[in-house]
Amino acid sequence: MKEKISIVAMSSVSALGENENEIWENYRHRVSLITKGTYDKFSALRSEIQEKHWNKIQELRNVKNYRDLDSSVLLAIYAARKAFVNSSWGREEFGINIGSSRGATSLFEKYFKEFSENEKGQVSTLSSPTTTLGNISSWVGHDLQSKGPVISHSIACSTALHGLLNGIAWLNSGMSERFLVGGSEASNTPFTLAQMKALKIYATGDADFPCRSLDMDKTFNSMVLGEAAAVFCLEKGVRPDALAIVEGIGYATEPLKHNISISSDADCFQKSMKMALQNMDGREVDVIVTHAPGTIKGDRSEYNAIKKVFGTQLPALTSNKWIIGHTLGASGGMSIEMAILMMKHQEFIEVPFSHLSKRPEKIKKVLVNAVGFGGNAVSVLLSLDE
Repeated sequence: MKEKISIVAMSSVSALGENENEIWENYRHRVSLITKGTYDKFSALRSEIQEKHWNKIQELRNVKNYRDLDSSVLLAIYAARKAFVNSSWGREEFGINIGSSRGATSLFEKYFKEFSENEKGQVSTLSSPTTTLGNISSWVGHDLQSKGPVISHSIACSTALHGLLNGIAWLNSGMSERFLVGGSEASNTPFTLAQMKALKIYATGDADFPCRSLDMDKTFNSMVLGEAAAVFCLEKGVRPDALAIVEGIGYATEPLKHNISISSDADCFQKSMKMALQNMDGREVDVIVTHAPGTIKGDRSEYNAIKKVFGTQLPALTSNKWIIGHTLGASGGMSIEMAILMMKHQEFIEVPFSHLSKRPEKIKKVLVNAVGFGGNAVSVLLSLDE
Protein backbone atom coordinates (compact mmCIF):
# COMPACT_ATOMS: atom_id res chain seq x y z
CA MET A 1 0.00 0.00 0.00
CA LYS A 2 1.27 3.44 -0.92
CA GLU A 3 -0.70 5.16 1.82
CA LYS A 4 -2.78 4.11 4.80
CA ILE A 5 -6.54 4.24 4.36
CA SER A 6 -9.14 5.38 6.90
CA ILE A 7 -12.50 3.69 7.43
CA VAL A 8 -14.59 6.71 8.43
CA ALA A 9 -18.06 5.12 8.57
CA MET A 10 -19.68 1.71 8.40
CA SER A 11 -23.08 0.08 8.50
CA SER A 12 -24.50 -3.41 8.30
CA VAL A 13 -27.73 -5.33 8.56
CA SER A 14 -27.82 -9.02 9.47
CA ALA A 15 -29.25 -11.40 12.05
CA LEU A 16 -27.17 -9.41 14.57
CA GLY A 17 -29.28 -6.30 13.93
CA GLU A 18 -28.93 -3.01 12.09
CA ASN A 19 -27.34 -0.57 14.54
CA GLU A 20 -24.05 -0.69 16.38
CA ASN A 21 -25.43 -1.06 19.91
CA GLU A 22 -27.77 -3.89 18.94
CA ILE A 23 -25.04 -5.67 16.97
CA TRP A 24 -22.51 -5.41 19.77
CA GLU A 25 -24.94 -6.64 22.42
CA ASN A 26 -25.78 -9.67 20.29
CA TYR A 27 -22.08 -10.45 19.93
CA ARG A 28 -21.61 -10.17 23.69
CA HIS A 29 -24.66 -12.33 24.38
CA ARG A 30 -22.79 -15.27 22.82
CA VAL A 31 -25.87 -17.11 21.60
CA SER A 32 -26.11 -18.50 18.08
CA LEU A 33 -28.64 -16.70 15.86
CA ILE A 34 -28.94 -19.70 13.54
CA THR A 35 -32.43 -21.18 13.25
CA LYS A 36 -34.20 -23.68 11.00
CA GLY A 37 -36.39 -22.53 8.11
CA THR A 38 -38.89 -24.56 6.09
CA TYR A 39 -38.93 -24.29 2.31
CA ASP A 40 -41.01 -25.91 -0.42
CA LYS A 41 -39.19 -29.24 -0.49
CA PHE A 42 -36.93 -29.28 2.57
CA SER A 43 -35.90 -27.54 5.78
CA ALA A 44 -32.50 -25.97 6.35
CA LEU A 45 -30.55 -24.13 9.00
CA ARG A 46 -29.82 -20.48 8.29
CA SER A 47 -29.50 -17.09 9.95
CA GLU A 48 -31.89 -14.39 8.84
CA ILE A 49 -32.50 -10.70 9.35
CA GLN A 50 -35.06 -9.99 12.05
CA GLU A 51 -38.59 -9.38 10.81
CA LYS A 52 -38.74 -5.86 12.27
CA HIS A 53 -35.68 -4.92 10.22
CA TRP A 54 -36.87 -6.69 7.07
CA ASN A 55 -40.11 -4.72 7.27
CA LYS A 56 -38.16 -1.46 7.18
CA ILE A 57 -36.00 -2.71 4.31
CA GLN A 58 -39.05 -3.75 2.32
CA GLU A 59 -40.45 -0.22 2.70
CA LEU A 60 -37.86 0.78 0.11
CA ARG A 61 -40.15 -0.82 -2.45
CA ASN A 62 -42.43 2.19 -2.01
CA VAL A 63 -39.82 4.29 -3.81
CA LYS A 64 -40.46 4.70 -7.52
CA ASN A 65 -38.57 2.08 -9.57
CA TYR A 66 -37.55 0.13 -6.43
CA ARG A 67 -40.59 -2.16 -6.34
CA ASP A 68 -39.04 -4.81 -8.60
CA LEU A 69 -35.53 -4.84 -7.14
CA ASP A 70 -34.03 -7.97 -5.60
CA SER A 71 -33.62 -8.20 -1.83
CA SER A 72 -29.82 -8.17 -2.23
CA VAL A 73 -30.10 -4.71 -3.80
CA LEU A 74 -32.46 -3.44 -1.10
CA LEU A 75 -30.09 -4.67 1.62
CA ALA A 76 -27.21 -2.80 0.01
CA ILE A 77 -29.21 0.40 -0.41
CA TYR A 78 -30.40 0.24 3.20
CA ALA A 79 -26.90 -0.27 4.62
CA ALA A 80 -25.28 2.23 2.23
CA ARG A 81 -27.73 4.98 3.20
CA LYS A 82 -26.85 4.58 6.87
CA ALA A 83 -23.10 4.48 6.21
CA PHE A 84 -23.40 7.59 4.06
CA VAL A 85 -25.30 9.43 6.82
CA ASN A 86 -22.66 8.34 9.37
CA SER A 87 -19.90 9.79 7.20
CA SER A 88 -19.18 13.48 6.74
CA TRP A 89 -19.57 13.14 2.98
CA GLY A 90 -21.71 15.47 0.98
CA ARG A 91 -22.67 15.02 -2.65
CA GLU A 92 -19.09 15.36 -3.84
CA GLU A 93 -17.50 12.64 -5.95
CA PHE A 94 -17.13 9.18 -4.44
CA GLY A 95 -16.87 5.72 -5.91
CA ILE A 96 -18.91 2.62 -5.13
CA ASN A 97 -17.91 -1.05 -5.19
CA ILE A 98 -20.41 -3.36 -3.52
CA GLY A 99 -20.23 -6.97 -4.66
CA SER A 100 -22.19 -10.17 -4.13
CA SER A 101 -21.40 -13.84 -4.45
CA ARG A 102 -24.82 -15.01 -5.61
CA GLY A 103 -26.43 -11.75 -6.68
CA ALA A 104 -30.18 -11.50 -7.27
CA THR A 105 -30.98 -15.03 -6.11
CA SER A 106 -34.61 -14.45 -5.20
CA LEU A 107 -35.55 -12.71 -8.44
CA PHE A 108 -33.54 -15.10 -10.58
CA GLU A 109 -35.35 -18.09 -9.07
CA LYS A 110 -38.69 -16.32 -9.47
CA TYR A 111 -38.12 -15.46 -13.13
CA PHE A 112 -36.78 -18.90 -13.99
CA LYS A 113 -39.86 -20.49 -12.45
CA GLU A 114 -42.06 -18.21 -14.57
CA PHE A 115 -40.06 -19.15 -17.68
CA SER A 116 -40.35 -22.87 -16.93
CA GLU A 117 -44.11 -22.68 -16.40
CA ASN A 118 -44.88 -20.37 -19.34
CA GLU A 119 -45.98 -22.31 -22.42
CA LYS A 120 -44.33 -19.80 -24.76
CA GLY A 121 -41.14 -19.51 -22.73
CA GLN A 122 -41.77 -15.83 -21.98
CA VAL A 123 -40.48 -13.91 -18.98
CA SER A 124 -40.92 -10.47 -17.46
CA THR A 125 -39.43 -7.47 -19.27
CA LEU A 126 -37.34 -6.71 -16.17
CA SER A 127 -35.94 -10.22 -15.77
CA SER A 128 -32.56 -9.28 -17.26
CA PRO A 129 -31.85 -5.76 -15.89
CA THR A 130 -32.90 -6.70 -12.33
CA THR A 131 -30.71 -9.81 -12.15
CA THR A 132 -27.44 -8.55 -13.65
CA LEU A 133 -24.34 -8.57 -11.46
CA GLY A 134 -23.97 -4.79 -11.77
CA ASN A 135 -27.45 -4.34 -10.35
CA ILE A 136 -26.37 -3.76 -6.74
CA SER A 137 -23.73 -1.02 -7.07
CA SER A 138 -25.59 0.78 -9.85
CA TRP A 139 -28.75 1.10 -7.76
CA VAL A 140 -26.78 2.22 -4.70
CA GLY A 141 -25.14 4.85 -6.90
CA HIS A 142 -28.54 5.92 -8.16
CA ASP A 143 -29.91 6.11 -4.62
CA LEU A 144 -27.00 8.13 -3.23
CA GLN A 145 -26.61 10.22 -6.40
CA SER A 146 -22.96 9.22 -6.67
CA LYS A 147 -20.84 11.00 -9.26
CA GLY A 148 -17.88 8.62 -9.17
CA PRO A 149 -17.15 5.17 -10.62
CA VAL A 150 -19.67 2.41 -9.90
CA ILE A 151 -18.19 -1.09 -9.91
CA SER A 152 -19.67 -4.53 -9.27
CA HIS A 153 -17.98 -7.90 -8.98
CA SER A 154 -18.35 -11.43 -7.65
CA ILE A 155 -15.43 -13.36 -6.20
CA ALA A 156 -17.46 -15.79 -4.12
CA CYS A 157 -16.95 -15.51 -0.36
CA SER A 158 -14.08 -13.01 -0.52
CA THR A 159 -16.20 -10.54 -2.48
CA ALA A 160 -16.53 -7.86 0.24
CA LEU A 161 -12.80 -7.80 0.94
CA HIS A 162 -12.07 -7.64 -2.78
CA GLY A 163 -14.37 -4.60 -2.82
CA LEU A 164 -12.21 -3.06 -0.10
CA LEU A 165 -9.12 -3.96 -2.12
CA ASN A 166 -10.56 -2.31 -5.24
CA GLY A 167 -11.49 0.83 -3.31
CA ILE A 168 -7.98 1.11 -1.88
CA ALA A 169 -6.48 0.70 -5.34
CA TRP A 170 -8.60 3.58 -6.66
CA LEU A 171 -7.70 5.81 -3.71
CA ASN A 172 -3.98 5.07 -3.92
CA SER A 173 -4.03 5.67 -7.68
CA GLY A 174 -5.27 9.22 -7.12
CA MET A 175 -8.31 8.58 -9.33
CA SER A 176 -10.72 9.00 -6.41
CA GLU A 177 -10.74 10.59 -2.96
CA ARG A 178 -13.55 8.53 -1.38
CA PHE A 179 -14.95 5.05 -1.91
CA LEU A 180 -17.94 3.19 -0.50
CA VAL A 181 -17.24 -0.57 -0.50
CA GLY A 182 -18.70 -3.81 0.81
CA GLY A 183 -20.85 -6.83 0.05
CA SER A 184 -24.52 -7.77 0.04
CA GLU A 185 -26.12 -11.21 0.12
CA ALA A 186 -29.77 -12.28 0.36
CA SER A 187 -29.13 -15.94 -0.25
CA ASN A 188 -31.71 -17.71 1.92
CA THR A 189 -33.62 -18.96 -1.11
CA PRO A 190 -34.57 -22.59 -1.86
CA PHE A 191 -32.30 -23.14 -4.86
CA THR A 192 -29.27 -21.46 -3.25
CA LEU A 193 -29.69 -23.48 -0.06
CA ALA A 194 -30.09 -26.64 -2.13
CA GLN A 195 -26.84 -25.82 -3.95
CA MET A 196 -24.96 -25.52 -0.66
CA LYS A 197 -26.48 -28.74 0.67
CA ALA A 198 -25.42 -30.52 -2.54
CA LEU A 199 -21.76 -29.73 -1.74
CA LYS A 200 -22.00 -32.02 1.33
CA ILE A 201 -20.63 -29.29 3.58
CA TYR A 202 -23.88 -28.07 5.14
CA ALA A 203 -24.81 -28.36 8.81
CA THR A 204 -27.65 -30.68 9.76
CA GLY A 205 -27.53 -30.75 13.56
CA ASP A 206 -29.80 -28.89 15.97
CA ALA A 207 -27.19 -28.21 18.66
CA ASP A 208 -26.87 -24.85 20.43
CA PHE A 209 -24.08 -24.01 17.98
CA PRO A 210 -24.86 -25.73 14.65
CA CYS A 211 -21.98 -24.01 12.84
CA ARG A 212 -18.76 -25.28 14.45
CA SER A 213 -16.43 -22.62 13.06
CA LEU A 214 -12.89 -22.99 14.51
CA ASP A 215 -13.77 -26.28 16.22
CA MET A 216 -10.76 -28.36 15.21
CA ASP A 217 -12.17 -31.49 16.83
CA LYS A 218 -15.35 -31.66 14.73
CA THR A 219 -15.92 -34.79 12.65
CA PHE A 220 -18.56 -33.34 10.32
CA ASN A 221 -19.01 -30.29 8.10
CA SER A 222 -21.15 -27.54 9.59
CA MET A 223 -21.43 -24.58 7.22
CA VAL A 224 -24.65 -22.57 7.48
CA LEU A 225 -25.86 -19.76 5.20
CA GLY A 226 -26.87 -16.33 6.42
CA GLU A 227 -28.03 -13.05 4.84
CA ALA A 228 -26.41 -9.66 5.36
CA ALA A 229 -25.05 -6.47 3.88
CA ALA A 230 -22.01 -4.60 5.19
CA VAL A 231 -20.56 -1.39 3.75
CA PHE A 232 -17.70 0.97 4.63
CA CYS A 233 -16.70 4.51 3.70
CA LEU A 234 -13.00 4.83 2.82
CA GLU A 235 -10.80 7.92 2.64
CA LYS A 236 -7.13 8.29 1.83
CA GLY A 237 -4.71 8.90 4.71
CA VAL A 238 -5.16 8.80 8.48
CA ARG A 239 -8.26 10.79 9.37
CA PRO A 240 -8.95 12.07 12.91
CA ASP A 241 -12.49 10.64 12.73
CA ALA A 242 -11.41 7.19 11.51
CA LEU A 243 -13.07 4.11 13.01
CA ALA A 244 -10.01 2.11 11.99
CA ILE A 245 -6.95 2.36 9.76
CA VAL A 246 -6.20 -0.09 6.97
CA GLU A 247 -2.45 -0.60 7.38
CA GLY A 248 -2.00 -3.42 4.92
CA ILE A 249 -3.86 -5.58 2.46
CA GLY A 250 -2.85 -8.78 0.73
CA TYR A 251 -4.36 -11.02 -1.92
CA ALA A 252 -3.49 -14.29 -3.61
CA THR A 253 -4.89 -17.24 -5.53
CA GLU A 254 -3.70 -20.81 -5.82
CA PRO A 255 -3.98 -23.46 -8.55
CA LEU A 256 -7.22 -25.43 -8.49
CA LYS A 257 -7.31 -29.17 -7.93
CA HIS A 258 -11.10 -29.14 -7.55
CA ASN A 259 -13.81 -26.50 -8.08
CA ILE A 260 -14.09 -25.80 -4.35
CA SER A 261 -10.62 -26.93 -3.29
CA ILE A 262 -8.02 -25.25 -1.16
CA SER A 263 -4.62 -26.73 -0.31
CA SER A 264 -4.09 -28.38 3.07
CA ASP A 265 -1.90 -25.47 4.21
CA ALA A 266 -3.90 -22.81 2.34
CA ASP A 267 -1.05 -21.42 0.24
CA CYS A 268 -3.29 -18.54 -0.84
CA PHE A 269 -3.84 -17.47 2.77
CA GLN A 270 -0.15 -17.70 3.56
CA LYS A 271 0.61 -15.35 0.66
CA SER A 272 -2.23 -12.91 1.40
CA MET A 273 -1.38 -12.68 5.11
CA LYS A 274 2.32 -12.13 4.43
CA MET A 275 1.49 -9.41 1.90
CA ALA A 276 -0.85 -7.66 4.36
CA LEU A 277 1.75 -7.81 7.14
CA GLN A 278 4.57 -6.65 4.83
CA ASN A 279 7.65 -6.67 7.10
CA MET A 280 5.75 -6.36 10.37
CA ASP A 281 6.61 -8.63 13.29
CA GLY A 282 3.70 -11.06 13.60
CA ARG A 283 3.70 -10.59 17.37
CA GLU A 284 2.20 -7.13 16.82
CA VAL A 285 -1.04 -8.70 15.58
CA ASP A 286 -3.40 -9.22 18.50
CA VAL A 287 -6.35 -10.94 16.81
CA ILE A 288 -7.16 -12.73 13.57
CA VAL A 289 -10.80 -12.79 12.48
CA THR A 290 -10.70 -15.99 10.48
CA HIS A 291 -12.74 -17.03 7.46
CA ALA A 292 -13.35 -20.47 9.05
CA PRO A 293 -16.63 -21.49 7.35
CA GLY A 294 -17.27 -24.43 9.65
CA THR A 295 -16.07 -27.13 7.25
CA ILE A 296 -13.43 -29.65 8.29
CA LYS A 297 -10.99 -28.90 5.46
CA GLY A 298 -11.68 -25.17 5.26
CA ASP A 299 -11.09 -24.49 8.95
CA ARG A 300 -8.08 -26.77 9.19
CA SER A 301 -6.30 -25.39 6.11
CA GLU A 302 -6.63 -21.79 7.30
CA TYR A 303 -5.38 -22.75 10.75
CA ASN A 304 -2.40 -24.51 9.17
CA ALA A 305 -1.67 -21.39 7.10
CA ILE A 306 -1.79 -19.20 10.22
CA LYS A 307 0.69 -21.48 11.97
CA LYS A 308 2.99 -21.34 8.94
CA VAL A 309 2.96 -17.51 8.98
CA PHE A 310 2.97 -16.82 12.74
CA GLY A 311 4.83 -19.85 14.10
CA THR A 312 4.27 -20.84 17.71
CA GLN A 313 3.13 -17.40 18.91
CA LEU A 314 -0.34 -17.23 17.39
CA PRO A 315 -2.62 -14.21 17.76
CA ALA A 316 -6.03 -14.78 19.34
CA LEU A 317 -8.33 -16.42 16.80
CA THR A 318 -12.03 -15.78 16.37
CA SER A 319 -14.87 -15.91 13.85
CA ASN A 320 -18.49 -14.77 13.62
CA LYS A 321 -19.84 -17.69 11.59
CA TRP A 322 -20.81 -19.62 14.73
CA ILE A 323 -23.34 -16.86 15.46
CA ILE A 324 -24.59 -15.70 12.01
CA GLY A 325 -23.44 -18.42 9.64
CA HIS A 326 -21.68 -17.75 6.35
CA THR A 327 -23.02 -14.64 4.64
CA LEU A 328 -21.07 -15.45 1.47
CA GLY A 329 -20.21 -12.24 -0.43
CA ALA A 330 -20.94 -10.10 2.65
CA SER A 331 -18.96 -12.26 5.09
CA GLY A 332 -15.65 -10.40 4.80
CA GLY A 333 -17.48 -7.14 5.49
CA MET A 334 -19.15 -8.61 8.56
CA SER A 335 -15.70 -9.71 9.78
CA ILE A 336 -14.29 -6.20 9.25
CA GLU A 337 -17.15 -4.76 11.31
CA MET A 338 -16.53 -7.31 14.07
CA ALA A 339 -12.85 -6.38 14.14
CA ILE A 340 -13.61 -2.66 14.40
CA LEU A 341 -16.11 -3.20 17.22
CA MET A 342 -13.65 -5.34 19.19
CA MET A 343 -10.97 -2.65 18.85
CA LYS A 344 -13.42 0.09 19.83
CA HIS A 345 -14.67 -1.70 22.95
CA GLN A 346 -11.37 -3.45 23.72
CA GLU A 347 -13.32 -6.65 24.24
CA PHE A 348 -12.64 -9.95 22.53
CA ILE A 349 -15.57 -11.93 21.11
CA GLU A 350 -14.48 -15.52 21.47
CA VAL A 351 -15.87 -18.63 19.81
CA PRO A 352 -17.56 -20.30 22.82
CA PHE A 353 -16.52 -23.86 21.99
CA SER A 354 -13.06 -23.35 20.40
CA HIS A 355 -9.86 -23.89 22.40
CA LEU A 356 -8.07 -21.70 19.82
CA SER A 357 -10.15 -18.66 20.76
CA LYS A 358 -8.21 -17.27 23.73
CA ARG A 359 -8.60 -13.72 25.02
CA PRO A 360 -5.70 -11.35 24.14
CA GLU A 361 -4.26 -8.73 26.48
CA LYS A 362 -5.10 -5.90 24.09
CA ILE A 363 -6.76 -5.40 20.71
CA LYS A 364 -4.83 -2.82 18.72
CA LYS A 365 -4.12 -4.65 15.47
CA VAL A 366 -6.50 -7.15 13.85
CA LEU A 367 -5.99 -9.23 10.73
CA VAL A 368 -9.14 -10.22 8.81
CA ASN A 369 -9.20 -13.15 6.38
CA ALA A 370 -11.61 -14.21 3.63
CA VAL A 371 -11.40 -16.71 0.79
CA GLY A 372 -13.75 -17.77 -1.98
CA PHE A 373 -14.22 -20.81 -4.19
CA GLY A 374 -11.09 -21.20 -6.25
CA GLY A 375 -8.68 -20.07 -3.54
CA ASN A 376 -9.18 -16.30 -3.96
CA ALA A 377 -7.87 -15.08 -0.61
CA VAL A 378 -7.74 -11.56 0.83
CA SER A 379 -6.23 -10.47 4.16
CA VAL A 380 -6.67 -7.00 5.67
CA LEU A 381 -4.65 -5.55 8.56
CA LEU A 382 -6.59 -3.05 10.65
CA SER A 383 -5.40 -0.87 13.53
CA LEU A 384 -6.56 1.86 15.84
CA ASP A 385 -5.14 5.31 15.18
CA GLU A 386 -2.57 5.87 17.91
